[in-house]
Amino acid sequence: MTTATHPPYLLILYYSRTDSVRGLARQIARGSEDAGLEAMLRTVPPVSADCVASLPSVPERGAPYCTTEELSGCAALALGSPTRFGNMAAPLKHFIDQTSEQWMAGTLIGKPAGVFTSSTSLHGGQESTLLSMMVPLLHHGMLITGVPYSEKALLQTTTGGTPYGPSHVAGIDNSNVLSDPEIAVARRLGRRLASIALALGDSRC
Repeated sequence: MTTATHPPYLLILYYSRTDSVRGLARQIARGSEDAGLEAMLRTVPPVSADCVASLPSVPERGAPYCTTEELSGCAALALGSPTRFGNMAAPLKHFIDQTSEQWMAGTLIGKPAGVFTSSTSLHGGQESTLLSMMVPLLHHGMLITGVPYSEKALLQTTTGGTPYGPSHVAGIDNSNVLSDPEIAVARRLGRRLASIALALGDSRC
C-alpha cells in the first residue's frame, strides 16, 4: 500500500561510508526507473557507541534520511549496507530495529524486496551479509527478490555481483568505481523489483 499523496515508488534505503553502496543504490534506481517505477533514495544517520549521532536532520550530501512513513509507503524496497564482519552495518540495523510498529501493522507484507552490499575484499562476507539482511525483511512478510542467472553479468563478473543481490568489491584502495558487471546486476535488481511491484499493484497477499 502506498501513501495517498505519493505515486508508487521503490524505496532504496542504504548506509554508505565510501560511496560504494551509494553507487550501487544509484544503479538500482536507474533500473527501477527504466522499468517505469519511481525510485526514492534514502539513507540513515550514523550511530555512536552509546547513542544516535547528533547530526542535522538533512545530510550535507547524498540522499535524505529515511522516515518510517516512507518505508511504510513504498511499493518495493532495496536495502543496502557495507559488509561489517559478514553482517549489515550498525546504523542500518538500528533503523530496522525501529520498525516494530510497521511489523505489527503489516505495512510491508507482500511487497517485493532485495538487498545489496559492498566489501573491501573479494571474500569479505558479502553473501552472509546479503543473506542476513533478508532475515528482518522476511519477518516483515516481504517477498525476497534476487537476481536470476538469466542475467549474464553473473557469469562474467570477476568482482562483485551475486544471485542474492548486487555487490561491489572495493579492493585495498577502497575504490568506489563499479565494474560493468556490477552495474548490470544492480540495474537488473532495480528492474525486477519495479516490474514485480507494478505487476502486484494492490493485490498483495
